[in-house]
Amino acid sequence: MAFFSKKDNVALDLQSISTLISEGCIVDGNVKAPAFARIDGQITGDVMVDEGLILGEKGSILGNILTKEMVIYGTVTGNIQTNSLEIKATGKVSGEIRTQTLSVENGAVYNGSLSMTQNNKLAQGQKMAKPQHKMIEV
Repeated sequence: MAFFSKKDNVALDLQSISTLISEGCIVDGNVKAPAFARIDGQITGDVMVDEGLILGEKGSILGNILTKEMVIYGTVTGNIQTNSLEIKATGKVSGEIRTQTLSVENGAVYNGSLSMTQNNKLAQGQKMAKPQHKMIEV
């Protein structure tokens, strides 16, 4: 009965990206995106992405991150709250991580505290710290 079978999960790296902040872009303020986003530029502020976030090798975020799933190739200085996190070999993270699943490649750098849970609703409905910057809707 194919009608009721579960849809196969597609890896975050293969998702269609609805929001792109390209290399060379600098955002000074919070960013909120409704689906999947890729950041190759620099963000100074909190980032909230409803579905998933890819931080490219040249990308950097100085602020807290809230999303369902995340892949880090770049640099994060701030707290991350997500259901699934991958830190690739070029990734660098400084801050607290709260996640269900964590994958760290050889060569990746992580400094901070880690809290893992089996609660599958971790990144949904959670509130981040009060924003310090103006919110930019994309």
